[in-house]
Amino acid sequence: MSLTAGVLAVQGDVSEHVDAVERAARDIDESVTVREIRSAGVVPDCDVLLLPGGESTTISRLIHRDGIAPEISEHVAAGKPVFATCAGLIVAAEDAGDDRVGTLGLLDVTVERNAFGRQKDSFEAPLDIDGLDDPFPAVFIRAPVIDAVGENVDVLASWDDRPVAVRQGPVVGLSFHPELTDDSRLHWLALFEAIDGGE
Repeated sequence: MSLTAGVLAVQGDVSEHVDAVERAARDIDESVTVREIRSAGVVPDCDVLLLPGGESTTISRLIHRDGIAPEISEHVAAGKPVFATCAGLIVAAEDAGDDRVGTLGLLDVTVERNAFGRQKDSFEAPLDIDGLDDPFPAVFIRAPVIDAVGENVDVLASWDDRPVAVRQGPVVGLSFHPELTDDSRLHWLALFEAIDGGE
């Protein structure tokens, strides 16, 4: 079986996610075709989606302007996986704490943009994550923090007692950048776990 993974490519760190998805698929002997999404009409052909980091106000403006936003919502309604990282998490949230961000409401969370500080405050930390046997080398760059989670949201990991990885249904959201490491386990967990388990 060949899978199609879509990476939202209107703005942000696209190539790193493309590489990570391909590595995660190879790890489980899956064939995957990665498509970069820059316009409406691509999302319906995708089995899994990635919403990458970047600038959340720009990403949200472009996906609503270009008709991609409702396609992402329909993808989730169909139970298909979405992996949202950093700015992608902000766009996927219910409340971004900023009226300039047109959120998708895929995750019942409230986030605060750039809560971990500016670029110079970036850091890497070993993070214990539900579903992974060993700590993950999480890279935080101008990372958002999750201020509040709804009752249907599972917290997968926290740092300094603040959630930084969550799951709600088929959607996984992270405050950090897993694509900036050589470790593809979170891409597997978010996108391919059910397939690897024999769904």
